[in-house]
Amino acid sequence: MERRPPRGHRNVPHTADVRIEAWAPDRESCVAEAVSALVDTFVDATGVTPETEAETEHRVPPGDDPDLLVGVLDEVIFRLDTEGAVPLDTEVRAAGDGGLLVRWRVADTGAVEAVGAVPKAVSLHELRFGPDSTGWSCAVTLDV
Repeated sequence: MERRPPRGHRNVPHTADVRIEAWAPDRESCVAEAVSALVDTFVDATGVTPETEAETEHRVPPGDDPDLLVGVLDEVIFRLDTEGAVPLDTEVRAAGDGGLLVRWRVADTGAVEAVGAVPKAVSLHELRFGPDSTGWSCAVTLDV
């Protein structure tokens, strides 16, 4: 069996939608990897640098771990749709109340190359997020 790096993500073949998996040593890093996986499904941002004034923040209210993950990914899709903002760097921290604080450095959709269908929503079907034998991992299906 192939060993995976301590932190990473990948796309997984799926019949009609897009499925992503992410893993990292801790919950917050796993959420950040899931954001990168989502972005990688529809754009190639190789060589693109975030806009210097384009840092955004989002606070996800307290909830179960899967709800926190969905809250972050839903916000990425919302900002993509309403602002044309693609997150290139993601930082996730635990909030004192059980929620998450997320900071993105973004680029405009015009600065990246489209390579796939833009996700429209996060599916709750077969959603998985939690600790595993090496840290944290998740699997999410994205409706396209």
